[in-house]
Amino acid sequence: MVLPTSPPETVACCAPLVRQPLGAADAVALARTLKAVADPARLRLLSLVAAHDGGEACVCDLVDALDLSQPTVSHHLRVLVEAGLLTREKRGVWAYYALVPAALNALAAVLTAPAGGARSRSAC
Repeated sequence: MVLPTSPPETVACCAPLVRQPLGAADAVALARTLKAVADPARLRLLSLVAAHDGGEACVCDLVDALDLSQPTVSHHLRVLVEAGLLTREKRGVWAYYALVPAALNALAAVLTAPAGGARSRSAC
């Protein structure tokens, strides 16, 4: 289960965790993405970038907001980019980061149970 970094062509009606058990490779891929967001600084970075004017933020704008060193912020941003949750664009000497909405939506879809909490394979 590789989380898409571009909008999916179709949307499944049921979350993969509810539809069927995860395979080993899918579990590794999902764990990698969850590990990327399982850090308070990275969650804050996602939130800061998403809430920033225009939906993108310069690394120079993010360092002061987190009270972390620039190398530490850059490390966290690199992890989020590698997980496909942010994009990075270099402009001159600065790097600008933007949220990948499809990646967050895909992550949410994996963890979302059907309405009512009932498992219905016939509905999928």
